[in-house]
Amino acid sequence: MMLLLDNTVLSNFALVDRIDLLVDALGSQVATTPHVIDEFNDGLARGRLPETKLDWLEIIDLEVEEEMLFQELLNRVNAGEAACLAVASQRNGRVLTDDRDARKLAAQLKIPVSGTLGILLRLVQTNVLTFSEANEILGGMVNRGYRSPIQKLEDL
Repeated sequence: MMLLLDNTVLSNFALVDRIDLLVDALGSQVATTPHVIDEFNDGLARGRLPETKLDWLEIIDLEVEEEMLFQELLNRVNAGEAACLAVASQRNGRVLTDDRDARKLAAQLKIPVSGTLGILLRLVQTNVLTFSEANEILGGMVNRGYRSPIQKLEDL
């Protein structure tokens, strides 16, 4: 299953300088769209994100049907989320986002969703991180602006 990475999740891992964990958790199944890269680069240009190598991340262009759905979704979410949802809808993918509106829209479109917490939990389940390490990373994300609904991953 194709995993489409949104800027909210990408930024959370970049902010704690642990983009490597996305590679560990998601491997070669993960991709994103040029719209997400534009949002990420905007964050870099504004000094909100640290310099981060994204050469491992596949960037896929929208096909005609996806572009049409993308245009419709732009009324409800920003370009990055709209593009990820459009691609996931047409290619039976899963969207990785923490954006509440995008998650609601994904549910309406019957697109599976996960996010930062799901990825951290997967890293624990696959023994890449301990709960303690994952919680420390989560704490770092929260300190840099991530609004987590939980304090500790064990609460999931």
